[in-house]
Amino acid sequence: MGKAGRDLPGAPEAGKALSKELGYFENNASCMRRAEYRERLFFVGSGVVEPGCRTVIGERLKQSGMRWSVRGANAIIALRCCIISGRFEDIGASCSG
Repeated sequence: MGKAGRDLPGAPEAGKALSKELGYFENNASCMRRAEYRERLFFVGSGVVEPGCRTVIGERLKQSGMRWSVRGANAIIALRCCIISGRFEDIGASCSG
C-alpha cells in the first residue's frame, strides 16, 4: 500500500477495501490525465459512448419482430462494430468462437 493508505485512519475492516481502491489508483495513475485529455479535446466521459452503443447495437437488435439468441446477438454486434470502426478485415477473429 502506498503512503496515502498508511496515513489514513480507519477501522481495520476498511483496510482491505482501502488497499484495493488505492492500488487501483496507483496502478492506473498514468491513464488518469483528464486535464491533458480535455486540453487535447478528447472525450473523458461515457456520454459519447452510450448513444453510440444505442445506435450501433440497440437499433439493430431491437427492430420490430426481431429475436436473437445470445450467440447470434454477439455475432451481429461484432459485425456491426467491425464495419462501423472500419476494421471489417478483423471480423473473422471477432466472430469466431
